[in-house]
Amino acid sequence: MATLIITEKSSQAKDLRAALGDRYGRILPAEGHLLRLAEPDEVNPDWKRWSPTLLKPDGLYPTRPDSGGNKTAKLAAIKAALKGCDQVILATDCDREGQLIGQEILEHLGFRGRVQRALFTAQDPKTIRDAFAKLKPNNELRPLYEAAVARQQADQIFNLSLTRTATKTLLAPGTRGVIGIGRVKTPTLSIVCLRELEIRNFKPEDYFEVVATATAAGGSFLMRHAPPPKDRIKDRARAEAIARAADGHGGPLSVTVEDRRQAPPKLYDLPALQKTCGQRWGWTADRTLEVAQELYDGEGKKLITYPRAEARYLSENQIADVPAIAGALTRLRGFAHLDLSRPVIRRGKSGHFCDKALEGVSHHAIVPNVNVLDDLESRLNRLTDDEKRLYALICRSYLAAVMPDYEYRQTTVLMNVPVEGKPVVFRAVGRIPLKLGWKTAFGSAETDGKPDEKEEEQTLPPLADGEPARLSDPRVEAKRTQAPPRYNEGTLVDAMQNAWRFVEDPALRDRLKEAKGIGTPATRAEIIKGLRRQNLLGADGKWLVPTPAGLQLFETLRGAAPTLVDPGTTALWEMRLDEVVVGRADFRSVIDGIADEAGRLIGVLVGNQGPAVDLGVRGGPIRAGRGAGRRRSTSPRAAGTTPRPRTRKVAVAAVGVDGEAPKTPRRSRKAKAAPEVPDSMSPVADAAPPAPAAPPSGARRKAPTDKMVAFARSLADRKGVELPNTVLQDFDSCRQFLDQHAR
Repeated sequence: MATLIITEKSSQAKDLRAALGDRYGRILPAEGHLLRLAEPDEVNPDWKRWSPTLLKPDGLYPTRPDSGGNKTAKLAAIKAALKGCDQVILATDCDREGQLIGQEILEHLGFRGRVQRALFTAQDPKTIRDAFAKLKPNNELRPLYEAAVARQQADQIFNLSLTRTATKTLLAPGTRGVIGIGRVKTPTLSIVCLRELEIRNFKPEDYFEVVATATAAGGSFLMRHAPPPKDRIKDRARAEAIARAADGHGGPLSVTVEDRRQAPPKLYDLPALQKTCGQRWGWTADRTLEVAQELYDGEGKKLITYPRAEARYLSENQIADVPAIAGALTRLRGFAHLDLSRPVIRRGKSGHFCDKALEGVSHHAIVPNVNVLDDLESRLNRLTDDEKRLYALICRSYLAAVMPDYEYRQTTVLMNVPVEGKPVVFRAVGRIPLKLGWKTAFGSAETDGKPDEKEEEQTLPPLADGEPARLSDPRVEAKRTQAPPRYNEGTLVDAMQNAWRFVEDPALRDRLKEAKGIGTPATRAEIIKGLRRQNLLGADGKWLVPTPAGLQLFETLRGAAPTLVDPGTTALWEMRLDEVVVGRADFRSVIDGIADEAGRLIGVLVGNQGPAVDLGVRGGPIRAGRGAGRRRSTSPRAAGTTPRPRTRKVAVAAVGVDGEAPKTPRRSRKAKAAPEVPDSMSPVADAAPPAPAAPPSGARRKAPTDKMVAFARSLADRKGVELPNTVLQDFDSCRQFLDQHAR
């Protein structure tokens, strides 16, 4: 009998064929998720009509074949191949969602043979061959699969139930549209709304700095007294007194000269690429992904590695590719001036090649594709201007990563001026480049990396420590604090990835860092696009602004159901999935808990007495026709989506919760762990948590996870409440404590 290898996408299948040939068996690709969950009305016909109802079936939502792209043909090919096989090797991505993509096919088709798992984070031949030499029994990953099922099922129940409820209870009479609710979408709206409110409520403050000319034996230069923000001078009289004291003051200079080095910036993942392209060229996040995708798999191109990357490192196996890539790129006219004769390899988390940093990550950083270097010129001739621009940026990033450090000499000059008996420090900084190193890869027009100092630099004359100087011509400069800038799509993607910054609790911040924020590289651009299509976000030039409807919805949810707009809720949900992975919780109980939370939130929204939300689209009531509430979780344009009732000539009503586009994407991609998974620990205002069910007689009670205990201790300390011993010892008691106090 034969062995079948199932990959997640065609590019993986091609790389496996190149690395393995037919040694292990036939290789067939999926196309992301080949299956979808059944629609609510396919489970219960009564759920076809939209109402504030918890859409939870008695068991699980069954899977159905998906018809998007080439999914039908690919599922049929796998089904036919399985009939002649007694063994399968799953070679999908090694994360939670990748496990679901492969295993759900076998579950759906009822395969009962032997199943093994290949785990790899890079797709170079050596990494692939090493992974296949160390195959694991797939049943070892059963908990990971069950956590993914919990995420998927909870996503369906929570998103669809609450989107229908919000649309029926919050939408203004006489208007059309869908008020989408989602674990990623509503916190993303919250991030933009909070920034907008911060800008509107910002009150600028005047402050002052003092500048004077310092004259020493070698020449003159400017020195400045500019205290840090917390000590800024807000009284002009005080600044003028400092200026008077500085006028004609003479004294010794404190001169410090340091030779410093600056390593090149990290390689690009998709969020970093989207942020850079937004800042440099005004591209939307979706535009960046579109161009990158074309460079990755466009006909006759395939110039870069997988673009939906979630790490900024390469595997240590890829060090062997450096001479070939650097040699090919420096033969191009734009990079011919660079000296890559002795590439610099930086290992570890402070460098660029680090296996440890890729643990649990499916895709390494975005870099030039080593497999197409033989006919690089002909491929470049097929590129559009934007594709050339983006490819050059990725190439520069790679070349910089293997070039020497930027070296410079920094001179810091200080002088104390006595004012009312206390010294006031005037300061000047000069920097002389010694070796440009990696900066030559970017050139003067396009540098990258952050400067070490934010203060003004200047060319200083020769100075010696302790030599005398005199200050003259002091002047007071009036300045004013500025409101924070609005987000563009690139900086909003960055804020989503770093959403832990919006969370106060240390335990939740740490877990959100581990989860890499809210959304995934595969879904964030579509989430933003979905918010714009639903008229919850608008644009002011390149800046994103909440619409009146977006602000109104945010305020309503913040008051009625704050967990829906809190990025920290993601951390709570991920903790529940962690419990499934480590075997401390049954995945069905997690789904039940999330459904309970959705039910409580439905009650909160139904009882809301706040103003209705006007999306600005006039018309009659929404009519739920065929496909109403459809969720297409298998596509990047439908990641974590919710109902789409079909209404006539109303584009807004055709938009899903987390950015679903009504059209079928050009290339399908899994909803990369867009875990729209609320947690039964997530509190709801004015809703008491249910008491934990007593265990069966004689049953051993499970202990809470370490992260649950840490969060409970943090809450108890912060709120000044007693922490019972049972909370530290019993899973259900700890969970009830978190339900009561995590507000």
